[in-house]
Parts: sequence; structure tokens; C-alpha cells
Amino acid sequence: MKFDIVIIGGGLVGASLATSLKGSHLTVALIDAAAPTPLPNDASWDNRIYTISPGSADFLRSLGLWQQLDASRVTPIYEMNVFGDDGAAEIDFGAYESGLPELAFVTENRQLQAVLWDALFNDSQNITVFSPTKCAAISWHDAGVNILLADGRTIQASLIVGADGVNSWVREQAGITVEHHRYEQIGVVANFSTELAHHNIAYQWFRRDGVLAFLPLPDKRVSIVWSTHETHANELRNVSDEEFSQRVSAASNRVLGRLQLITQPVGFPLNFVHVSKLVKPRLVLIGDAAHGIHPLAGQGVNLGLRDVKALSEILKKDEIYYDCGDYILLLRYERARKADITAMETVTDGLHKLFNSQDPIIRRFRNLGLTMTNRLPFIKSKLMQHALN
Repeated sequence: MKFDIVIIGGGLVGASLATSLKGSHLTVALIDAAAPTPLPNDASWDNRIYTISPGSADFLRSLGLWQQLDASRVTPIYEMNVFGDDGAAEIDFGAYESGLPELAFVTENRQLQAVLWDALFNDSQNITVFSPTKCAAISWHDAGVNILLADGRTIQASLIVGADGVNSWVREQAGITVEHHRYEQIGVVANFSTELAHHNIAYQWFRRDGVLAFLPLPDKRVSIVWSTHETHANELRNVSDEEFSQRVSAASNRVLGRLQLITQPVGFPLNFVHVSKLVKPRLVLIGDAAHGIHPLAGQGVNLGLRDVKALSEILKKDEIYYDCGDYILLLRYERARKADITAMETVTDGLHKLFNSQDPIIRRFRNLGLTMTNRLPFIKSKLMQHALN
């Protein structure tokens, strides 16, 4: 079996790239270890929630995907209020002042994933999906790449795209070095029904025990991410549902009144990952395989979708290019993405360190910074421009 491109990893980013290459001159294989999961027939909610920027929504719309989502389960964000840890510092962002109908959208991972897989299995003559299938080995050579599957089959390709997550097996096989450090925090996520309406406002509190964020869901529901140190996170996940709800409500200053848990809390470890290279001959990294950032800005998935947009434009533009795995061609992708990735890594890592510091002088100045920034429309606008892409 021979393909122009083999994408390893069928999550949101990998599947989006495959979908973006539908109908192109390129033959594409998508390999994923897990079989597609059908949407449940009940009214339950996914614990894994994404904040999708307007730019990412436009890109998904251009692929014909955004229109296929169940609109009743997509929530626009019109405002965002961010609070410091002194009870007074605050900064707020509004869609109106940004000149847009909304700041972002909140939707479930499983909704997006289902739409993507439907698109891949319908009228995708140049796309072949191997799922559930695991890779056993990869060998690079001058003329291409050989991928050995766990079932003994061999696939040949001109280009491998690693889209297999923050602990990327593809990246490891390619010998790409990584700067990696644990934040020693866990992101605790859960969904709640609320006593009061959220009015499509997202909230974030920089607390001394971590960062708590509320993302609006349809009707009186919210999804929360509480990024906190590991001991506190484990404690939160082991208390009763009622106590957990009370703790989250108290930490949010009861901004939405009484909370009732509707999905059990789960946790994921938070890590910083910076790769030394995004490309090598016949290899590209995208999504979490290419970068791992703190979730406090809610930009991880949007960063990955911008990877997809940049790579697909380069690959589809060069239709007469004889070799899509050529290193010179792939370097164009790295140049296109490096500044955006580095900026987001620097900002999120810097904010984490700033708000994780217990130094009283730093605490004073970080809260003062929030208040002063809120009074400077030009700086607020610059902060928002990147997040809206």
C-alpha cells in the first residue's frame, strides 16, 4: 500500500488535516489506534470541552464541518471576565468591543469528532482510514517512509504527519528532542447545571490554589476546568458530588449560584512541551505532538487547527510539486508556524509562572497589571487579536 501522506493520529487535529485534503491530488491514509465512537443517544454531556476561536470556526466552516454540528449543543461566548487573587483586580473582554458577533464558541469533543469521521467516511475517494490500527515501526529513507502496522501490513508514504498527541510516538521514533517539564498540576474538568443564567459569559479566576475557568454550555449549564496542584486535584476528585459542587461554587464566588454536578470530574496532567523541530525530511508534527501548553488561555486546540490550516494550504498549493515529503517544502510550514507557536508557549508558560508565584510583591504587581490593562483599550485589543484567530 502506497500513499503520498500518512497521518498518524485521528484526533481532532489529525482528522481535520485528512478532511482538509479531501478531493486534492494527494492520496492520504489516516491511522488511529481507536475505533470511531458513535454519539450516544441520550442527552448526556461530554467532559471534554473545547473553546473554538472565530478563526478556527471559520476554518472548520470552510471544510463543511461546522455547519454539521448540532447547533443546540454549541454555545457562543459574548463576554469573558478574568479575576485576580486579591478580590479586586479584574479584566473583561467583550465581543462588541472586538468588533465580532462572539469571542469564541464552546462545543464538545465528541460532537466535533463525530462530524469529522462522518466526513472522512463519506465521499473520500483519496482518503483511506485504518482504524482501529496501531503502528509497530517506522523507517525513513531517502525515497520515502515505511510504516509497519501491528497486524503485519506495511504502508509506504512520501510524508508522515505526526498528530498523535503530547506523548507522540512518531516524534520519539524520529528522534526529535523535546524540552518538557511538568507543571505539577492537574486540570480537573466537570460539567454543572447552574442556579443562575450565565448569559454567555465565560469566567476565569486566578486563585492561589490554581486557575478556575467557567465555560458556558447551552441553557443553565457550564463546563469547568480547575488547574490546580496535584494534591488539591486528587482531593477534589475524591469528595462527594455535593461537596465538590459546593467547593467549585465557593471558589467562583457563587457567581452562578448553586451548582449541581452533571458529569463526574476527571483530571489530566498539565505539561509544557517545546519541540526542537517541527519538521524533518519526510516528517511534519502538528497539534499536541508539536506543542504542549497550559490550558489557562484555552488555545491548545486552536493552535493545532492553525497548524492544519497552514500545512494543508502548503500541500494543496503545490499540486505540481513532485514530492510532498521534500524537506525544502516542509520548511515552509515550519517558518509559517514557528512564531505563532513560540508566542503562545511563552505567554501561557509566563502567565502560569506569574500567577503561581507566592511572592507577595509579585502578587501585588500581577493584580495591578490586570487592573491597569483593563483600562487600556489598545493593549486589550492586542491581547484579543491573537486569541480570535
